[in-house]
Amino acid sequence: MNENTDKIEKKAEKEAPEEQIVHQHVKDYIEDLLPRHQGLFKELEAYAEIHKVPIIQREVAALLKVLVKTANAEKILEIGTAIGYSAMIMAEAMEAEGKIVTLERNEKMVEQAMENIRRGGFENRIQIIPGDALETLHFLPGGYDVIFMDGGKGHYHEMLTLAISLLKPGGLLISDNILYKGMVSSEDLVKRRKRTIVHRMREYLEYITNHQELTTSIIPIGDGVALSYKKKIV
Repeated sequence: MNENTDKIEKKAEKEAPEEQIVHQHVKDYIEDLLPRHQGLFKELEAYAEIHKVPIIQREVAALLKVLVKTANAEKILEIGTAIGYSAMIMAEAMEAEGKIVTLERNEKMVEQAMENIRRGGFENRIQIIPGDALETLHFLPGGYDVIFMDGGKGHYHEMLTLAISLLKPGGLLISDNILYKGMVSSEDLVKRRKRTIVHRMREYLEYITNHQELTTSIIPIGDGVALSYKKKIV
């Protein structure tokens, strides 16, 4: 991945205010309806909030659980591990024989995720592959039921062709953070330091919504989620 783009993206995420893509009272209502996580998941949510670690929001976690169960997923690929929160959310929703491969380039995050996964008892079901996803994706065997795209937003488009090739027909590609604080929807909301990321995300959305192999829906929850179904070969 381009180092300069990564620096711009990390700076933008750090400086970005906490805008919501839906009204705050709607978000609060939905979160109040959802059961609160306990134990390790609750601990990781608190850690992420304090240390500004980007993890999926609670309503997105609930959606992931439903999608993983509905897909009867046995083999999942995650791009962007962070501290292991979303990988464990999906692993918990899978049947006992399910396996997850998750990719993470940040060495510190890899160490933290490995420890959290061990504490959660998922070390035999979740495999972390360190390194740049644009490199490691080339060496994966494919045939995934679900691919969760949650890495650097500025690189989604670059990873897409590889991701589609690894997704089995009838599989589901889930892309998180695709509305980027709502800025993707309007040029009036975009500040100059974030234009590169927003422009790349718009390109990504245009591509997946018009891709011949995919049927895509965009859901305005969390920071925006795109669901793309890979059509079966007739």
